[in-house]
Amino acid sequence: MSHIQSVVARSVWDSRGCPTVEAQVTLSSGHTGRAIAPAGASTGAGEAKELRDGGHTFKGLGVGQAVRLVHEVVAPALQGMDIHDQAAIDAAMCRADGTPDKSRLGGNSLTAVSLACLWAASAHADLPLWRYLSGSDEVSLPLPEIQIFGGGAHAKGSVDLQDFLALPHGARSFAQSLEWVAEVYHAAGKSLSQQGKNLGVADEGGFWPQFGSNEAAIEALVKAIELAGFKPGVEVSIGLDLAATQYHSAGVYHWRSEGRQFDRDQLLQVYERWVNDYPIISMEDGFAEDDTEGMRIMTALLGDRLQIIGDDFFVTHAAQIAERAAMGACNAVLIKPNQVGTVSETMAALQTAKQHQLDSIISARSGETEDVSIVHLAVGWGVPQLKVGSFSRSERMAKWNEGLRIEQSLGRSGTYPAEHLFRWL
Repeated sequence: MSHIQSVVARSVWDSRGCPTVEAQVTLSSGHTGRAIAPAGASTGAGEAKELRDGGHTFKGLGVGQAVRLVHEVVAPALQGMDIHDQAAIDAAMCRADGTPDKSRLGGNSLTAVSLACLWAASAHADLPLWRYLSGSDEVSLPLPEIQIFGGGAHAKGSVDLQDFLALPHGARSFAQSLEWVAEVYHAAGKSLSQQGKNLGVADEGGFWPQFGSNEAAIEALVKAIELAGFKPGVEVSIGLDLAATQYHSAGVYHWRSEGRQFDRDQLLQVYERWVNDYPIISMEDGFAEDDTEGMRIMTALLGDRLQIIGDDFFVTHAAQIAERAAMGACNAVLIKPNQVGTVSETMAALQTAKQHQLDSIISARSGETEDVSIVHLAVGWGVPQLKVGSFSRSERMAKWNEGLRIEQSLGRSGTYPAEHLFRWL
């Protein structure tokens, strides 16, 4: 047994050049753990609230208060606790915060500390984090979901949809999946450059395209898959993060890049046509976070041939997952540790999803760092899909590369989850 001796926090930088919180936990045994909290641009209303300094410095996004409160409140609350009792550690932090949304101490602070404790526990056990989490269970690497084009809040609204993703479900290993998507990514970039449609790089590393419509981006992704030498819908298919909350207002969905608007039924008709016309196998947040009926009817209509994911719709909260899944909304859930604030609550969300027979995807955020915790969570907890962003920028590649190291350390490909996903294929 080893106990928490100290908790130290500092302000570091994320992939958008904004401050975020890093925490380092030191044990009585001398072992340490360190983790960094990510930050989202497209956030759900029910997410754990970050604590930011406000004012003019760093656009108000400084984390000086959050760092100070880790030292003044969190560290004393955790000192002497058993590092292997993650549930007790997280509960102690939640009590110290005392708010339902982590707003006193900040979800960014608690996420960093909670994950740092997990890393310290695995170090004390002399195990890789994924193995510390999995115990003796057999593990496999998750299927990567990789952004090729970015839009919405990640690309100044150049198109309304947020992510156009390549899903290499025909691959037979994590390494092969990355190799396939690398070919698609470079084919897409070459095609955009030749057409003069590449505006730059979106927040998560994907190309920032200049298309005339959202559907044109889907068509371009199909073409990139073909140019890379793969069969769309057979080897590599498409996933969309629709992020509909971002363009929803008073019951109307506005695609500002096209000057179009839809009611719920009209938007659902568009989605159904797309699923019929293109090799799309996954859609995320097709309706707004408060449009439960929209998500329910989408699941009823398309759920037997499409992965329908709730992100802002569930915000990694176990109670919300249970309530809305019971209504028949969604067949999959996106899991983001910083949406809920602690490792234990993240695990509770996953367990609830399994109880309601929802598939799960662990996801990074648009504001990321070199932290690779989510890769270990995906492998150790048996989460079969991993959404990190694109195939560029080191905060993204750090996570893909960590997956390669884990796969190599297993000495075999294992049972790759792509064989068991997307049953309708």
